[in-house]
Amino acid sequence: MAEELDFFRCRLDQMIDLRLPLAVLASRLPWQALEASIAHAFAKKVRSGKRIDDVDLFGPVSGEVTARVSAAGRPRLPLRLMISLRYLKHAFNESDEGVVERWSETPTWQYFSGLAYFEHRWPCDPSLLVRFRRALGEKCVEAPLSKTIQVALQLKLIARKDLATVIVNST
Repeated sequence: MAEELDFFRCRLDQMIDLRLPLAVLASRLPWQALEASIAHAFAKKVRSGKRIDDVDLFGPVSGEVTARVSAAGRPRLPLRLMISLRYLKHAFNESDEGVVERWSETPTWQYFSGLAYFEHRWPCDPSLLVRFRRALGEKCVEAPLSKTIQVALQLKLIARKDLATVIVNST
């Protein structure tokens, strides 16, 4: 995330050890490709209008009611933040509430999420992670996982032979 320089706040890259595995992974993951692979799930949908027939004081009336996208409401959170929260939740076996709370306390997690400065606030409401999972569906889950495995292979953190056997927990 592009943020302005702030003299009075602590930069995350100066607070943490950039040799930590999560910090290295943050700099090596192709974030733009990950965001592009799931962006279609969050594109604004075109909704067609519907025809309404009614009767008023002057007789029968018919009209077309168009469905428009409202400009009201809170702006969308960055996809990198949501992808990283989902990754951290599964990597560290946290609940939705736990990952949000721990994120606000851990500078390395915030750096992984793309923040430049440390924040003491929660990144989002935990219920937003549930809606994010539902919007993604099962098809979009594979892209972040495969990119993470590719980066681990490039950095020689795992060997190809280690990927021969995959253990799946279905709970």
